[in-house]
Amino acid sequence: MSSQGAGKKEKEENFYDCQETLEPSGRREEEQKEESPQDFTIKTDGLTDRRDNTGREGGGRQEEKEQGDRLQEEQGDRLWEEQGDRLREEEQGDRLWEEEQGDRLREEEEQGDRLQEEQGDRQREEEQGDRLREEEQGDRLREEAQGDRLREEKEEEGEQGDRLREEDGEQGDRLREEEEEEGEQGDRLREDSDLEMKEENSQEVEFDDDHLKEVEKELTEEEKESRRQQSLTLKEKGNGQFKAGDWLEAERSYTGALVLCPVCFSRERAVVFSNRAAARLHLDLKDKAISDCTRAIDLNPDYVRALLRRAELHEQTDKLDEALEDYKKVLDLDQNQITARQACMRLPHQIHERNERLKEEMMSKLKDLGNLVLRPFGLSTSNFQVNQDSDSGSYSINFVQNPNNNR
Repeated sequence: MSSQGAGKKEKEENFYDCQETLEPSGRREEEQKEESPQDFTIKTDGLTDRRDNTGREGGGRQEEKEQGDRLQEEQGDRLWEEQGDRLREEEQGDRLWEEEQGDRLREEEEQGDRLQEEQGDRQREEEQGDRLREEEQGDRLREEAQGDRLREEKEEEGEQGDRLREEDGEQGDRLREEEEEEGEQGDRLREDSDLEMKEENSQEVEFDDDHLKEVEKELTEEEKESRRQQSLTLKEKGNGQFKAGDWLEAERSYTGALVLCPVCFSRERAVVFSNRAAARLHLDLKDKAISDCTRAIDLNPDYVRALLRRAELHEQTDKLDEALEDYKKVLDLDQNQITARQACMRLPHQIHERNERLKEEMMSKLKDLGNLVLRPFGLSTSNFQVNQDSDSGSYSINFVQNPNNNR
C-alpha cells in the first residue's frame, strides 16, 4: 500500500514539473513574432511532442493505476495467504497443544494407574507378609506347645518309671495304704454327708466296657501295663483332690482313671469305682454313686468297702430293705464291722415302723376312695368294721347298719 502511494506522488511531482516549464503567454507571443516560420514549425512540433508526451503520461498513469490495483490485489492475496498460513499455523499449534495436553493427561493417568498398581502390590505384599508372619508365629507356638507336651510326657514317663521301680518292692505296702485311704474316705463320707452340690457341676465321661474290651484286644501286655500305671497315677491324683475337698475334680480324675485302666484289671477298677462313688456322694449325686458301688461289687463281690458304702447310700435314700441286705453281706464277709452290726439291729425296727406307716396311709386312702364310691348309696366306710386277727394277722370286714349307735 505504501509503494502505491509513493508512485502516485512521484507522478504528480513530474506532472507539476512539466507545467512549471511553460513560459508566460505575452513573452511567448513576442518570441513567436521574432521567430521565423521555421522556428514556428519546430515549436509546433514541440507542442505536438508535448501533447504526445502528455498522452503518454496519462496512459502511463492509467497503467500505473492498474499496476497499483494489481499490486493491491496481489498484496491482498498475499495478506489472505499470510493470514491463512497464520490460521493454519494457529490450528496446527492448537492441535499440537491438544496432542501434548492429551499425551500429558494419558501419561498422568498411566502414571496414576501404575502408582495404584504399585500401591496394590505393596499392600498385597504386606498382607502376604503378615500372613506369613502369623503362620510362622502359629507354627512356633505349635512347636513350643508340642515341645512342652513332649517334655511333660518324658517327665511323666520318668515319674512312672520311678514309681514302677518303687512299686516293685512296695506293692504290698501300697495296697495297705489304699485300704487305709478308703477307710479314711468312708469316715469322711459319713462326717460330710450334709454337704449339697448341684448335679450340673459334674461332667460325666461315659464309656462302654464292651468297647474297652475290643480296644484292649489290640494292645500288647506292655501297653496294658502302661495304661494301668497311668490310671493309678490319676487315681492318686483324685485321692489328693478328695482329701482337699475338691469333689468335682476328684470325680473327674477317677473317671479318667477308669477310661485308661484296662478291663482285665478288675480289682483296680473296682477300687476306682468305689472312690468315684464317694466323690459323687459329696456332689449329691446319690443315684450315680449307688450305680458306681454296684459296678465295683460286680467286679469284686467281696469288696467290703463298696458294700458298706452302698448300704449307707441306700439308707440315706430311704431304701431300707436294700440297705439291710447289704449290711448283712458285710457281716458275712467281716464280723468285725461294728457299723454293719449296729445297722442290722436298727433297721428291722425302722422297716417295721415304715411299713406300718405306709399301711396306715394306704388304709386312709382306701377309706377316702370307699367314701367316694359309697356316698351315692347313702353309705360310708363307717358302715364297715375291719378287724384284725391277732393270731393270723388277717383282717375281717363286718357290715354295721347304724355305726353311730355303736359308739
